[in-house]
Amino acid sequence: MLDLKHVFMGTVAAALMMVSSQAQAEWPEKSIEFIIPFGGGADVEGRMIAKAMSKELGQPVVPVSKIGGGGAIAYTHVKNSKPDGYTVGWNSTSILTTTNIGNVPFDYTALDHIGQVAQQPVPFVVSAKARWNTLKEFMDECKAKPNTLKIAFAGFGSATHMAGVAMTNAMGCKPIMLPVKGADRRKMILSGETDAAVDIFFVPLKMVKAGKSKFLAISSGKRNPAAPNVPTAKELGIDMEFDLFRGLSVAKGTPQAIKDKLEAAMIKAASSKKFSGRMKKLKITLAPMGQKQFAAKLKKANANIVSIMKKAGMYQAKAKK
Repeated sequence: MLDLKHVFMGTVAAALMMVSSQAQAEWPEKSIEFIIPFGGGADVEGRMIAKAMSKELGQPVVPVSKIGGGGAIAYTHVKNSKPDGYTVGWNSTSILTTTNIGNVPFDYTALDHIGQVAQQPVPFVVSAKARWNTLKEFMDECKAKPNTLKIAFAGFGSATHMAGVAMTNAMGCKPIMLPVKGADRRKMILSGETDAAVDIFFVPLKMVKAGKSKFLAISSGKRNPAAPNVPTAKELGIDMEFDLFRGLSVAKGTPQAIKDKLEAAMIKAASSKKFSGRMKKLKITLAPMGQKQFAAKLKKANANIVSIMKKAGMYQAKAKK
């Protein structure tokens, strides 16, 4: 005997699935909120990639600044948003640092990640007039005079903080770590208020080219073409490979079809003449990668950051949500 109830329920379910699939196929039908977690370069590049993605998606991608907590405010907003693709986060290495240091009660897997746009190394910077010409010379003096030499970084638990901790711990150096505003690092090096700094790459690079500062090492796995004579930390015997990346994230559970559209738009936008031209000018490495490749990178980078934090006593183990 025909079960009309089950037939009806099956018909309704099929209809709902058809409506859902059609909605995803037509996405986006309205403007998309693009959440930016930091000011400075992150804000400038975020606004540029948002504008380029607007052209690709046919709807406005609207930049919204939610600054604070080392990215915690922005990532929490994206995590709690509706998983419909209309809220997109402009992520960075902070998605791994701020989650592991305890600024939020969840880890990086609490969001879905669309991919990476670009990356840059973290340099160890000193004044051009400094007595150290190699990282080893700095670290040797640091070991001989513990709690004397000062190293500035921006934001407790930030990527630059982690890179500095990793380098100094690996070489047995016990410096005074100074958390300061990002831009203050360069002024403090020139004034002598700090002996060194760990910084993002492209801003102090200008000072290096002007003969005011010098890089003793960079954190990435290979040398950077913009500073070819600067060795990597790994070349100097430090077991680390670390870079500062930027990319896109969305709420967990966002439909795959929407994530695929975002990924395609992100990669096309990153490769646009205007955006790629800015990356080239700033000496930031344009390195677009999609969901699968980025997931593998995040897993490896997260394990690295957890290891660094545990050695430094900074890791906050807690129930992740």
